[in-house]
Amino acid sequence: MFVRTIRNVILPCALFSLAAGLCAAQQKPAKKTQGKPATPTSGAVLYKQNCAVCHGDDGKGAGPPPANSPFTASPPDLTTLARRHEGKFPEAYVVSVLRSGVKMPDHGPSEMPVWGTLFKAMTKSDEAQVTERITDVTNHLKSIQAK
Repeated sequence: MFVRTIRNVILPCALFSLAAGLCAAQQKPAKKTQGKPATPTSGAVLYKQNCAVCHGDDGKGAGPPPANSPFTASPPDLTTLARRHEGKFPEAYVVSVLRSGVKMPDHGPSEMPVWGTLFKAMTKSDEAQVTERITDVTNHLKSIQAK
């Protein structure tokens, strides 16, 4: 059941997001800025391409899970990360979740894809770009925290 769920639900969703990201990356070349290497895509755009399908455009996760998902719970509200961590945005935790995924529960799969692995595939294993994408998404999440 676990392997079937990964094969039939999570993997297609992850591959769809990967393909969408690759298409977007090919359509719009990065703009060069003075003093900083070109950013492949901003954190807000990466969020919209990869995270909004589950967490919503506003990050609140108020909508239902995707129709093809076996999960019944709504995704967490990403605008309350700081509030849920004693008022401080948990940057190291967010980077870890994006890079390595969430810890697997005792029974069943994690509901969130491991974006570090997908970003690595999107950038042809360029670790600097993977780190930059994770940093950009993390900074975007930091910017949408509820006051």
